[in-house]
Amino acid sequence: MSDTTVIRVIVVDDQQIVREGLVALLGLLDDVEVVGAAGDGEGALRLLAETSADVVLMDLRMPVMDGVEATQRITRQHSQVAVLVLTTYADDDSIAAALRSGARGYLTKDAGRAEIAAALRATASGQSTFDTAVSRRLVAAMLRLGPLHPVPPDRWGNPGGLTPREIEILKLIAQGMTNQQIATSLFIGESTVKTHINNAFAKIGARSRSDATRYAYRHGLAEG
Repeated sequence: MSDTTVIRVIVVDDQQIVREGLVALLGLLDDVEVVGAAGDGEGALRLLAETSADVVLMDLRMPVMDGVEATQRITRQHSQVAVLVLTTYADDDSIAAALRSGARGYLTKDAGRAEIAAALRATASGQSTFDTAVSRRLVAAMLRLGPLHPVPPDRWGNPGGLTPREIEILKLIAQGMTNQQIATSLFIGESTVKTHINNAFAKIGARSRSDATRYAYRHGLAEG
């Protein structure tokens, strides 16, 4: 993300009416600046060669170059730019393809302005973000894969030797809360939340919030 508080966004969608609607919607946000719009992935890459951006709001199914290939190229060529998928499709194959290509977040076009704004802010700050329908599919898929890291409980019965506070935070991560939301909920500082998350991730072998969510469900720390 840039040094200022403004998030620079490129909108990519092959439908002109959708593209223009998103540009108009995002233009109403004080902390977002739309620096370009494109009708396909190739156009997005041309824009990134000419202008700086923090987040690309990316459709998936487009002519010329689709969102999956464009995301792969952006991830390789512009590693400082995050991709947030905004698409009609929420099937397992589409979600998996987007995440494998390097997308940091995934929303469907049912999302409203507030949800899109929150996702852009989370994505720009380095967090993964998914809407409710996508989160449910991810959890279901992760549960089908079986245990992530079988870790025995400690002497007090806590899985992986997690402290009560770490368990509490893992539960909130599994609910889809951001670090800021967790800090507000627990009345602690965001830096403290990050410290607890780092410690918990190290104990359970998680490398992402998705790993942590899966762990929470597998060990009964969250309700399906």
